[in-house]
Amino acid sequence: MQLDKVVAYHKALADPTRIRMLILLAGGERNGQTLAEKLSVTPATITHHAAKLREASLINERRDKNTIYFSLNDCFLKGNAEAALRLIYRGADGTEGEENMEEELERTRSSVIRHFFTKEGRLKHVPAQLKKKLIVLEHIVSHLESGRKYAEKEINEFIKQYHEDFATMRREFIMHQFMYREDGVYELNPPEMWAKWHRLS
Repeated sequence: MQLDKVVAYHKALADPTRIRMLILLAGGERNGQTLAEKLSVTPATITHHAAKLREASLINERRDKNTIYFSLNDCFLKGNAEAALRLIYRGADGTEGEENMEEELERTRSSVIRHFFTKEGRLKHVPAQLKKKLIVLEHIVSHLESGRKYAEKEINEFIKQYHEDFATMRREFIMHQFMYREDGVYELNPPEMWAKWHRLS
Protein backbone atom coordinates (compact mmCIF):
# COMPACT_ATOMS: atom_id res chain seq x y z
CA MET A 1 0.00 0.00 0.00
CA GLN A 2 1.20 3.46 -0.82
CA LEU A 3 0.67 4.78 2.70
CA ASP A 4 2.78 1.98 4.20
CA LYS A 5 5.59 2.69 1.76
CA VAL A 6 5.56 6.40 2.53
CA VAL A 7 5.62 5.71 6.28
CA ALA A 8 8.52 3.24 5.91
CA TYR A 9 10.42 5.83 3.87
CA HIS A 10 10.04 8.51 6.54
CA LYS A 11 10.86 6.10 9.36
CA ALA A 12 14.15 5.35 7.65
CA LEU A 13 14.89 9.08 7.48
CA ALA A 14 13.96 9.70 11.11
CA ASP A 15 17.48 9.61 12.49
CA PRO A 16 20.20 12.32 12.35
CA THR A 17 23.00 9.85 11.62
CA ARG A 18 21.11 8.32 8.70
CA ILE A 19 20.37 11.76 7.27
CA ARG A 20 24.05 12.68 7.53
CA MET A 21 25.02 9.43 5.81
CA LEU A 22 22.69 10.23 2.92
CA ILE A 23 24.11 13.75 2.65
CA LEU A 24 27.63 12.32 2.37
CA LEU A 25 26.51 9.72 -0.17
CA ALA A 26 24.93 12.43 -2.28
CA GLY A 27 28.51 13.38 -3.09
CA GLY A 28 29.26 9.91 -4.41
CA GLU A 29 29.92 6.34 -3.37
CA ARG A 30 31.74 5.81 -0.07
CA ASN A 31 32.76 2.77 1.96
CA GLY A 32 31.73 2.11 5.56
CA GLN A 33 35.09 3.02 7.08
CA THR A 34 35.11 6.41 5.34
CA LEU A 35 31.57 7.14 6.50
CA ALA A 36 32.47 6.18 10.06
CA GLU A 37 35.48 8.54 10.05
CA LYS A 38 33.51 11.41 8.50
CA LEU A 39 30.68 11.05 11.05
CA SER A 40 32.92 10.23 14.04
CA VAL A 41 31.09 7.00 14.79
CA THR A 42 32.14 3.35 14.86
CA PRO A 43 31.97 1.13 11.78
CA ALA A 44 29.39 -0.97 13.66
CA THR A 45 27.15 2.10 13.91
CA ILE A 46 27.42 2.63 10.17
CA THR A 47 26.55 -1.02 9.57
CA HIS A 48 23.45 -0.68 11.77
CA HIS A 49 22.16 2.46 10.07
CA ALA A 50 23.06 1.20 6.61
CA ALA A 51 20.84 -1.84 7.24
CA LYS A 52 17.89 0.46 8.02
CA LEU A 53 18.49 2.52 4.90
CA ARG A 54 18.90 -0.58 2.77
CA GLU A 55 15.62 -2.07 4.09
CA ALA A 56 13.88 1.10 2.94
CA SER A 57 15.68 0.89 -0.44
CA LEU A 58 17.32 4.28 0.10
CA ILE A 59 20.85 3.07 -0.56
CA ASN A 60 22.61 0.49 -2.69
CA GLU A 61 25.51 -1.68 -1.58
CA ARG A 62 28.29 -3.36 -3.48
CA ARG A 63 31.13 -5.48 -2.15
CA ASP A 64 34.69 -5.28 -3.42
CA LYS A 65 36.68 -8.02 -1.69
CA ASN A 66 36.32 -7.20 2.03
CA THR A 67 35.08 -3.66 1.57
CA ILE A 68 31.41 -2.64 1.24
CA TYR A 69 30.61 0.50 -0.71
CA PHE A 70 27.38 2.46 -0.33
CA SER A 71 25.62 4.74 -2.78
CA LEU A 72 22.30 6.54 -2.94
CA ASN A 73 19.31 4.91 -4.59
CA ASP A 74 18.39 8.19 -6.28
CA CYS A 75 15.30 6.90 -8.04
CA PHE A 76 13.69 5.51 -4.90
CA LEU A 77 14.76 8.44 -2.72
CA LYS A 78 13.23 11.05 -5.02
CA GLY A 79 10.25 8.90 -5.93
CA ASN A 80 9.13 8.45 -2.35
CA ALA A 81 9.57 12.11 -1.52
CA GLU A 82 7.23 12.90 -4.41
CA ALA A 83 4.84 10.11 -3.38
CA ALA A 84 4.51 11.65 0.08
CA LEU A 85 3.59 14.99 -1.43
CA ARG A 86 1.07 13.40 -3.81
CA LEU A 87 -0.51 11.45 -0.96
CA ILE A 88 -0.89 14.55 1.17
CA TYR A 89 -2.06 16.95 -1.51
CA ARG A 90 -4.29 14.69 -3.58
CA GLY A 91 -7.13 15.49 -1.18
CA ALA A 92 -6.45 19.19 -0.93
CA ASP A 93 -10.15 19.89 -0.55
CA GLY A 94 -10.08 17.88 2.67
CA THR A 95 -12.38 15.09 1.52
CA GLU A 96 -10.49 12.78 -0.80
CA GLY A 97 -7.52 12.54 1.54
CA GLU A 98 -9.77 11.60 4.45
CA GLU A 99 -11.63 9.04 2.36
CA ASN A 100 -8.39 7.42 1.20
CA MET A 101 -7.08 7.32 4.76
CA GLU A 102 -10.30 5.64 5.93
CA GLU A 103 -9.94 3.06 3.16
CA GLU A 104 -6.35 2.33 4.22
CA LEU A 105 -7.41 1.88 7.86
CA GLU A 106 -10.31 -0.38 6.92
CA ARG A 107 -8.03 -2.56 4.80
CA THR A 108 -5.60 -2.89 7.72
CA ARG A 109 -8.38 -3.73 10.17
CA SER A 110 -9.95 -6.30 7.85
CA SER A 111 -6.59 -7.94 7.16
CA VAL A 112 -5.85 -8.38 10.88
CA ILE A 113 -9.31 -9.79 11.59
CA ARG A 114 -9.03 -12.29 8.73
CA HIS A 115 -5.61 -13.40 9.96
CA PHE A 116 -6.37 -13.78 13.68
CA PHE A 117 -9.95 -15.05 13.67
CA THR A 118 -11.26 -18.34 12.35
CA LYS A 119 -14.21 -18.47 9.97
CA GLU A 120 -16.33 -19.30 13.02
CA GLY A 121 -15.20 -16.09 14.73
CA ARG A 122 -12.86 -17.64 17.29
CA LEU A 123 -9.63 -15.84 18.13
CA LYS A 124 -6.67 -18.03 17.12
CA HIS A 125 -4.28 -16.27 19.50
CA VAL A 126 -3.70 -12.81 20.95
CA PRO A 127 -1.35 -10.82 18.69
CA ALA A 128 1.99 -9.85 20.17
CA GLN A 129 2.15 -6.56 18.26
CA LEU A 130 0.23 -3.84 20.10
CA LYS A 131 -1.42 -2.39 17.00
CA LYS A 132 -2.84 -5.75 15.94
CA LYS A 133 -3.84 -6.57 19.51
CA LEU A 134 -5.86 -3.36 19.76
CA ILE A 135 -7.63 -4.16 16.48
CA VAL A 136 -8.54 -7.60 17.85
CA LEU A 137 -9.77 -6.20 21.18
CA GLU A 138 -11.78 -3.49 19.42
CA HIS A 139 -13.40 -6.09 17.18
CA ILE A 140 -14.46 -8.20 20.17
CA VAL A 141 -15.82 -5.40 22.39
CA SER A 142 -17.78 -3.99 19.46
CA HIS A 143 -20.16 -6.92 20.05
CA LEU A 144 -20.99 -5.70 23.57
CA GLU A 145 -23.90 -3.38 24.28
CA SER A 146 -23.06 0.23 25.05
CA GLY A 147 -24.51 1.40 28.36
CA ARG A 148 -25.17 -2.11 29.64
CA LYS A 149 -23.65 -3.25 32.93
CA TYR A 150 -22.14 -6.74 32.88
CA ALA A 151 -21.39 -9.00 35.82
CA GLU A 152 -17.94 -10.59 35.72
CA LYS A 153 -19.51 -13.98 35.00
CA GLU A 154 -21.32 -12.51 31.99
CA ILE A 155 -18.10 -10.99 30.64
CA ASN A 156 -16.31 -14.31 31.12
CA GLU A 157 -18.99 -16.15 29.15
CA PHE A 158 -18.90 -13.49 26.44
CA ILE A 159 -15.11 -13.71 26.09
CA LYS A 160 -15.18 -17.53 25.97
CA GLN A 161 -17.07 -17.27 22.69
CA TYR A 162 -13.82 -15.89 21.26
CA HIS A 163 -11.00 -17.13 23.51
CA GLU A 164 -10.58 -19.47 26.47
CA ASP A 165 -8.31 -17.18 28.52
CA PHE A 166 -11.05 -14.84 29.71
CA ALA A 167 -8.98 -13.53 32.65
CA THR A 168 -6.24 -12.21 30.36
CA MET A 169 -8.74 -10.75 27.92
CA ARG A 170 -10.62 -8.98 30.74
CA ARG A 171 -7.37 -7.37 31.87
CA GLU A 172 -6.60 -6.29 28.30
CA PHE A 173 -10.04 -4.66 28.00
CA ILE A 174 -9.41 -2.66 31.17
CA MET A 175 -5.76 -1.87 30.45
CA HIS A 176 -6.52 -0.40 27.05
CA GLN A 177 -9.56 1.57 28.20
CA PHE A 178 -12.16 -0.43 26.28
CA MET A 179 -14.03 -1.13 29.53
CA TYR A 180 -13.97 -0.07 33.14
CA ARG A 181 -14.72 -2.14 36.22
CA GLU A 182 -16.29 -1.06 39.48
CA ASP A 183 -17.30 -3.44 42.28
CA GLY A 184 -17.10 -6.40 39.93
CA VAL A 185 -19.36 -4.79 37.34
CA TYR A 186 -18.06 -4.12 33.83
CA GLU A 187 -19.20 -1.49 31.35
CA LEU A 188 -17.96 -0.25 28.00
CA ASN A 189 -16.16 3.05 27.96
CA PRO A 190 -17.13 5.57 25.28
CA PRO A 191 -15.23 4.77 22.04
CA GLU A 192 -13.38 8.10 22.38
CA MET A 193 -11.55 6.62 25.38
CA TRP A 194 -10.46 3.40 23.65
CA ALA A 195 -6.79 2.99 22.83
CA LYS A 196 -6.42 4.05 19.20
CA TRP A 197 -4.60 1.46 17.07
CA HIS A 198 -4.57 3.70 14.01
CA ARG A 199 -2.33 6.18 15.83
CA LEU A 200 0.38 3.57 16.13
CA SER A 201 2.98 3.07 13.42
